Amino acid sequence: MPITHTTDIKEQFAYIIDFLPTGHAEDTRPIHLRKPLAQALGAEFFILLELSVKEGARVEIESKVFVGKGERDIVKHVEKRLRYDELTPSAKVELPYMIEKIVKENEAKYVEFFNTAQPITTRLHMLELLPGIGKKMMWAIIDERKKGKFKSFADIETRIKGLHHPDKLIAKRIEQEIQDEQMKYRMYAR
Repeated sequence: MPITHTTDIKEQFAYIIDFLPTGHAEDTRPIHLRKPLAQALGAEFFILLELSVKEGARVEIESKVFVGKGERDIVKHVEKRLRYDELTPSAKVELPYMIEKIVKENEAKYVEFFNTAQPITTRLHMLELLPGIGKKMMWAIIDERKKGKFKSFADIETRIKGLHHPDKLIAKRIEQEIQDEQMKYRMYAR
């Protein structure tokens, strides 16, 4: 999985992490002038989005909505990209659960990372960017994958002693990338 720095990546789908039926609390306009908004997490590139929601649309936290080009059923339009610090407190609480859900739904994609991760520099390997993986664990993963590709998160856990919940390690890394816009090496969040 290459580390990219593309800024014009577009999401097709997003997961709702907070719904604001009358817009932001700090909006001082009368309620009838406010519009319903949702904060969402992009399903592929983990881009944080603020969405304008169609009047009367039923919005549920954790629901997957179409945000790409074309006819949308719930989303009126994408208002803007958000920074982590612009999320509501509720969205910040929901974010780690949503990331984990996306990682689990796309298990094959993230297991492939363990099969193909490469050195970044002569001193740093992509595997070491995952929280809790140091040199010793990195070499254990590399040695084990030489014996055969990993097939699932459970397979990784079974074959690598001391490596528990590889899905949670990836989810934690994604969360770190979302929170820190200045992070030097980005593998998942754009």
